Amino acid sequence: MDWSKTRPISLLIPSLYSEFEGEAIPKIISELRKVTYLDEVIIGLDNADREEFKKAKDALQALKLRSRVIWNDGPGMQESQKELAGQNLGPLERGKGANVWYAMGYFLASGRGVVLGMHDADIVTYSRDMLAKLIYPVANPTFGYVFSKGFYFRTDPDGFNGRVSRLLVTPLIRALQQTLGQDEYLGYLDSFRYPLAGECAMNADVVLGLRIPFDWGLEIGVLSEVYRRYTSGRVCQVDLADAYDHKHQIVSEQDPSHGLHRMATDITKSIYRKLAIRGQVFSQGIFRTLKATYYRTALDFVDHYTHDAEMNGFPVDRYREEQLVEMFAQTITAAGEQYLTRPMELPLIPSWAVTADAQPDVFNRVLEIVETDNS
Repeated sequence: MDWSKTRPISLLIPSLYSEFEGEAIPKIISELRKVTYLDEVIIGLDNADREEFKKAKDALQALKLRSRVIWNDGPGMQESQKELAGQNLGPLERGKGANVWYAMGYFLASGRGVVLGMHDADIVTYSRDMLAKLIYPVANPTFGYVFSKGFYFRTDPDGFNGRVSRLLVTPLIRALQQTLGQDEYLGYLDSFRYPLAGECAMNADVVLGLRIPFDWGLEIGVLSEVYRRYTSGRVCQVDLADAYDHKHQIVSEQDPSHGLHRMATDITKSIYRKLAIRGQVFSQGIFRTLKATYYRTALDFVDHYTHDAEMNGFPVDRYREEQLVEMFAQTITAAGEQYLTRPMELPLIPSWAVTADAQPDVFNRVLEIVETDNS
């Protein structure tokens, strides 16, 4: 990518320290060693003590380019996080969204990159081709795109993956359209082949103005913010791989605070909030109707995927898929109850533009903390 000389490209990878002990991070580092167009790799690191932070830094020494680790559990970042949260200028809770937000802050503070690519740290089928495909539409100045979103075929020897996208998000969007009527925003979400993909690329201007959720609603939240600020002609999606696999979340049927159960609730609330911002009025009656409509729609999707799997030689557990649909149906009303009982809940982290306006020296402080930690 010749444009990288005039449009420097950074890569952001949010990660738990445990990912450095698995198979994915070594594979990713090995592939990134072959990439020549990146200016910088930024790792947002959670759940790491000092020794683990040092090990993560050492692992990145294998790269042939500049790298920085944002040590979110370090004393410097902890102090900054507490201060910003106390003024509602930063994340109020830890999570993937908070990890990404602080890493984006460093990206903006360093001023090195014009384009930011982002992907997860648990991709066991990672290849450098995926990164090139993801970044190219935004990096190429003649295309005019400000945001690209990746999609891919999610499968492994046990069958189809991508359960939350397949059995919750798409059926929920279709059910919302049927219950509430056609809506431009819902049509926009429905146009994405894999709306929960963690892989995306964007211009620095997009990064500066993003307000993102701090919970599992991150991916939907980013898509919603891009929809709010840009026309659809400046947004694209890219087929990244024929096969893709990463770490799978536990389902956690009995505990709604963990696993896919928590993820489903956060994502559903994120969609409700965006619709409310657009003027949609919700009530318990609407949520009950939506649950029934979703349930029938999702069971139709189970039929579809069962037939698709059998025709293409993939194993399928129809009973297990239907159990997931039943759990997701419960989250439709549970998320609705949470939305109705906590209408003043702050779901989004302020954009870095807002935070920097309120605290003009915030970028300098973030830069100083990260550079000191990485020295």
